[in-house]
Amino acid sequence: MKNVFEIIGALSSFAFRVIVNAFKAPWEFNEVWRQVGEMGVRSLPLVAASGLALGVVMTLHTRSTLVTFGAAAMIPRLQSLSFFVEIGPLVAALLVAGRVGAGIGAVIANMRATEQIDAIEALSIDSFKLLVVPRVIACVLVLPLLTTFMDFCGLLGGFLSEYAESHLSLALYMTRAFTGIVWSNFIPPTLKTAVFGFLIGTVASYFGYTINEGAEGVGRAATNSVVLSSLLVILADVILVKLIFLLFPESAI
Repeated sequence: MKNVFEIIGALSSFAFRVIVNAFKAPWEFNEVWRQVGEMGVRSLPLVAASGLALGVVMTLHTRSTLVTFGAAAMIPRLQSLSFFVEIGPLVAALLVAGRVGAGIGAVIANMRATEQIDAIEALSIDSFKLLVVPRVIACVLVLPLLTTFMDFCGLLGGFLSEYAESHLSLALYMTRAFTGIVWSNFIPPTLKTAVFGFLIGTVASYFGYTINEGAEGVGRAATNSVVLSSLLVILADVILVKLIFLLFPESAI
């Protein structure tokens, strides 16, 4: 328990340092832009494939039940609500935690092991602002965009599955999918992924930046980054869902 509280305290202090440095000049815009491209563009195939697969599976699971009750017309709306409100944000965050979180932890830990961070600091460059802050900011910016992309990939997967069964047109499917959908069903759940991005970027950077176990520590940093960031994303999701329902009662399904 002592080790757990030590990690919580160290991680909280690290997160506070990230927030403070994010608002202090100089800002590494080029590095942030490079990390956005690295994290976002290279994650698109994984997010697209996952969204399409989940969309197909969701439709297959719900269709048999809804058809039994004569509610087949509700399939598109159920699909859109499911993805916009919960499936898209949570699954996208977990995918990013697995792919990007492990990458951040491993890269920074490798730089620590090979003394590249020491070399950067020897040049009077703030390694924290150069290596950590841009990666955290990039995670915050990228995750809402990836979530939106995954939402629409899920809708596309649902449409393809529904078209194979009933030959429903795309125009009618989209009309039904967005009937009754309000902005509060889409914007708050999507924006909460910015918090997920902050958690993933901070946790991964913390393990990579602070670990000092040589080559062995690289794998440990990657593993710890994925495990802890995924756990924190799930816990944060529980809190944020309750908060969204309090602030936007109309978003409750």
